[in-house]
Amino acid sequence: MKGNLRFNLVFGVIGFILTLLFSLTNNLFMTSVIRGLVSFVIWFVLAFLLRWAWTAVSAPPAEEAPVSGKDEDMPTGNQLDLTTPDESDELNELLKQKPDLSNERGAGFTPLQPPKLVSTKDPEELAKAVRHLTEK
Repeated sequence: MKGNLRFNLVFGVIGFILTLLFSLTNNLFMTSVIRGLVSFVIWFVLAFLLRWAWTAVSAPPAEEAPVSGKDEDMPTGNQLDLTTPDESDELNELLKQKPDLSNERGAGFTPLQPPKLVSTKDPEELAKAVRHLTEK
């Protein structure tokens, strides 16, 4: 890992001092010291994780894999070439207007004509029913 234990200690001491200063205004001295020690441990571990992540991201590539295949100068597994096939002809075909085939297929089509819903009841009788339902 890059750096050493000193970086973690400095990071932890900064956390301890900040927590102690902010905690002294509202707490007793011993409570502030205990909270400062807890923050020292947390900041120390965070610095360790930060150093580990930085090392993992900035590490030089591992030893090259053994060469196999036709490209002797290019090691296998180090480069991935992603290309899409040329589909311009298919796209042009889709964009061209095609003749309307709905006339040929729709020759036997007749729209649905449902019966109309008409009430055969007396309007006075319907009004009585509505009044009866609203009373309860």
